[in-house]
Amino acid sequence: MRRARVALVLLFAAAVFAAPAVAKVRPGPKGAAFYMPPKQLKGKHGGLVWARKHTGRDALKGASRNELLLYRSTDIDGEKIAVSGSLALPRGKVPKGGWPLITYAHGTTGAADRCAPSRGYDANDLTSYAYPLLRRWLKAGYAVVRTDYEGLGTPGVHHYLLGLSEGRSVLDAARAARAFAPRKLSKRLIISGHSQGGHAALFAASLAPTWTPELRVRGTVAFAPASHLSTQSQATLAIGLPGGGLGAIAGLVLRGVDLAHPSLEVAGLLTPQAAALYPQTETVCFDALSANTSFGGLPLNQILRSDVDLSPLLAVVGRSDPEQLAIETPVRIEQGDADTTVFKAFTDQLVAAYAQSGAKVTYAIYPGISHRGVVDAGAKDAARYIKQRLK
Repeated sequence: MRRARVALVLLFAAAVFAAPAVAKVRPGPKGAAFYMPPKQLKGKHGGLVWARKHTGRDALKGASRNELLLYRSTDIDGEKIAVSGSLALPRGKVPKGGWPLITYAHGTTGAADRCAPSRGYDANDLTSYAYPLLRRWLKAGYAVVRTDYEGLGTPGVHHYLLGLSEGRSVLDAARAARAFAPRKLSKRLIISGHSQGGHAALFAASLAPTWTPELRVRGTVAFAPASHLSTQSQATLAIGLPGGGLGAIAGLVLRGVDLAHPSLEVAGLLTPQAAALYPQTETVCFDALSANTSFGGLPLNQILRSDVDLSPLLAVVGRSDPEQLAIETPVRIEQGDADTTVFKAFTDQLVAAYAQSGAKVTYAIYPGISHRGVVDAGAKDAARYIKQRLK
């Protein structure tokens, strides 16, 4: 009888003190006010500020639940900041130990707040092209969390292609997702991303052991990740033709460097034509920056002045080259050989550098596939890789 009473007490205590399936979270305000955090951001990075049901364009069909998240992170100067993102949970019964989590980093959208995917930015399908991939993961029983990145949608500045900033945003999104649904989500984590997001994913994989040590990173899938930034910038900016999207990327890279390293006085390195367009990098999104009326219509060799020393600028850009990262967990990289944004030659060199350093890297090349097309072309292979890594 006594044993029965003890067992009953223990059972009751477990029921009372067990973590809820979905944590009690402060509800976030409606509209754009959601992205404006309170003045005091107390707590550790990756903690939730608030959340609300997500019904916007960025919400994923096929999810049992979509949530907007506002969570804490830390900027490159060590200051607490708020970052926005979204979480999609699969349908069906939660498996023992919780659903595995994929933290996905999106490609280039711009640097203005309205360019954040969770705010609905999708000009030219620049966000939704990845939805079939994300829905595939949901159907397979993986939760998907996506960061908007630091300063994209929220107060502050977006440090475009600054690996430390991106990587922290990606990892803290995963921690915030688990804070929202502690019993529904496993500690097993896959990191993924495309283009700028592939770059972010590699930095997140490198940072994870020290930044979010409680998460068990099982692998990283990077689709056409940006790399060799200094070399590619130097080569690209010597071209005497308008660059379209490459021109937009150049403008965003310069803005990111300018914000992180104001002592370089980037504005003084620009030609008069580029200087006149430069304010647009903070007010319009990638589609407008790529247009003939913006950086996209400016010959690439007319963005920076030819009479100034660019070596300090290129040195700073090179600090975010992912080829110098030490990544302890397995990495898969997928690349189209017809990609004219992230060139295969640079990705070949990235993979070779990882292999030489002893990283567990696998590489897949897709013939005739473009920059955006690699996400679809490599989806099945990526799914098989993820399933194997999560066994």
